Amino acid sequence: MAAHIAGAPISWGVCEVPGWGFQMDRDRVLTEMVSLGYTAVEFGPLGFLPVEAEGRVAVLAEHGLKSVGGFVPVVLHDPGHDPEPEIRAELDVFKAAGASTMVLAASTGQDGYDSRPELDAEGWATMFANLDKLEKVAAEYGVLAVIHPHVGTMVETGDDVEKVLAGSGIGFCLDTGHMMIGGADPVEFARKHADRIKHVHAKDVNESVADLVRDGSKTYIEAVASGLYAPLGQGDVDIKTIVDSLEAVGYKGWYVLEQDTIVSSAPAEGTGPIDDARASVTYLRSLLGE
Repeated sequence: MAAHIAGAPISWGVCEVPGWGFQMDRDRVLTEMVSLGYTAVEFGPLGFLPVEAEGRVAVLAEHGLKSVGGFVPVVLHDPGHDPEPEIRAELDVFKAAGASTMVLAASTGQDGYDSRPELDAEGWATMFANLDKLEKVAAEYGVLAVIHPHVGTMVETGDDVEKVLAGSGIGFCLDTGHMMIGGADPVEFARKHADRIKHVHAKDVNESVADLVRDGSKTYIEAVASGLYAPLGQGDVDIKTIVDSLEAVGYKGWYVLEQDTIVSSAPAEGTGPIDDARASVTYLRSLLGE
């Protein structure tokens, strides 16, 4: 498998959100990733891998895997909160573990992704300043920091994305699913802003379920449980055009396969999330000519 395809534990239902569902055994998840040809993974939520860098590296090495980096929710909009100390602590671990990419999410400061406050001008200005500052701080450690538009965070909607594009110079993690659910067009974003895309979370979306999130009929977690996401190529996101747009400009970042999944109980061996994960990686490899 090409070095720029990686996996993520959320595709096996491993998530930081309280009440997300059954959390599958770490060794089983990593073993199944390897069986699909993965050689690299994101860290997953805190606690999935050991907290200290040496432990993370050791566990991944047991499975023949290396670290890409990971998703880090952080409060960026509060003028009374300085996120730099907590991000430096994370960066110490990222650097020691050989991770290259820190995916920042603009946390609301609340658990879960079902609601968020509105930002005023001061909040936006604070976020922009923090994004630019943290990008520079991460670079000190040899780590690329990117912003991840995400449902239920302070950067969610198409308007939010446009504000960040104009107000900050930080690169983006293009999450093809979250961007679509939030109301932005990931295909158009890839066409117009490929130079700002430094990392990709590849997922597909069932538009009919996404509509229920947008109109408030379902919370995000309810929608995930109802089939919000689909294997790549089986939903309503034009993954092929997005990949073609990025490859045309020589994209060198990671494609991290993510299909947010909720698992209700331990699947029988050889079944469960691995089926959708296999379908997604097979589809992405076909788009990349592998």
